Amino acid sequence: MNSIVIKVERLSKQYRLGEVGTGTISHDLNRWWAKIRGKEDPFLRIGETNEQNKKGSSEYVWALEDINFEVKKGEVLGIIGKNGAGKSTLLKILSKVTGPTTGEIKAKGRIAALLEVGTGFHPELTGRENIYLNGTILGMTKMEVSKKLEEIVDFAGVERYLDTPVKRYSSGMMVRLGFAVAAHLEPEILIVDEVLAVGDAEFQAKCIGKMQDISQKNGRTVLFVSHNMGTVKSLCTRSILLKNGSVNKIGSTQDIIETYLSDNIDIERIAKWGKDERPKSEELELISIKVLNGKKKLEQAITTDDNIYVEIEYLLKKDIKNLRVALSLYTPDGVHLFSNSDFYTQPINRLRSVGLYKSICQLNKRFFNVGKYIVRIDFEIPKDRPILMNHRVSFVVNELIKNQFGPLMSNKPPGILHPELSWEIEQS
Repeated sequence: MNSIVIKVERLSKQYRLGEVGTGTISHDLNRWWAKIRGKEDPFLRIGETNEQNKKGSSEYVWALEDINFEVKKGEVLGIIGKNGAGKSTLLKILSKVTGPTTGEIKAKGRIAALLEVGTGFHPELTGRENIYLNGTILGMTKMEVSKKLEEIVDFAGVERYLDTPVKRYSSGMMVRLGFAVAAHLEPEILIVDEVLAVGDAEFQAKCIGKMQDISQKNGRTVLFVSHNMGTVKSLCTRSILLKNGSVNKIGSTQDIIETYLSDNIDIERIAKWGKDERPKSEELELISIKVLNGKKKLEQAITTDDNIYVEIEYLLKKDIKNLRVALSLYTPDGVHLFSNSDFYTQPINRLRSVGLYKSICQLNKRFFNVGKYIVRIDFEIPKDRPILMNHRVSFVVNELIKNQFGPLMSNKPPGILHPELSWEIEQS
């Protein structure tokens, strides 16, 4: 028996920038004339890759371009990528909210989608009426929905408001009811976009547990989009990385997350920009970020017995009061270890005048475990505004601390960090 429940082949979606629709009668007539002659749509050839930070010459862009993948029955597939990568467009096509420009999708079974707050709900109908409406859309009978009603209401926790029109629900209540309906009305395929971020932490954990249950115990398929890498890692065994509307990589979730978070990060522990390429704002220009070993060398490896120095070089173009240079540390799978800044080491209302600066942060030795870490640097003025945000480099800790007996451990010990702690031994 074929276990493939979703097969996507050569899927592409083109949009016209600016006005709604194709824009002109001439464009519509050209498309119609090409169609009746059996020719290709003439505007498919002029679309550009969807890179949001670059100005293009064409008014057509490919939100998705030549997407191919398969999903097996019972699989939880993660879909990750930056904002604008095409994640939501892909889910809208899969859930038949919109159609593809080219390509095809083959899916087996009913699809339930939760793409945004209130998906599929009629605001004038009550919560109870919307449950039956969604069940009917999924092809279920009134009796089948009634059997699930109590379970849905209990999961959503909105019993008191069940007979109130959903237009009076808060966004959190809408998400609760929407997910409960989508998960409990027995769809073969469940599609969930970033919408769960609206819910509280307790409900998010409840939803993740439910998605694990319906995939592992009931053999149903889940497609899950999120920017929370920890959630993706815990829920999805396989993931797709989208970049500028195309599939960048498909593989194990751990591998995909590392690729996503390491994108544009120099593995040589340095990010350096030429004068015309520097990240800049009205107030400053970022020249370089370097991660140096205990001897303040870039060329030599970092070990667990090294102090680590993060050096940030920047040019101030204006006098700035209370500038903060902040450092945050992450693991490759997105776990935020800590953040720190130079703000509290300086006098209150300190003024940095125009000129070239280096901020150097020391990370103490015997703190890091073997592995890869990601450094994020932000510039901001507290209680005012960010100036330059989210510039990253990475570094690798290569070996364990040694003592007179040789390496303390032959393999990497458990844990993200491996600090040296003080111990006292007392005998009574």
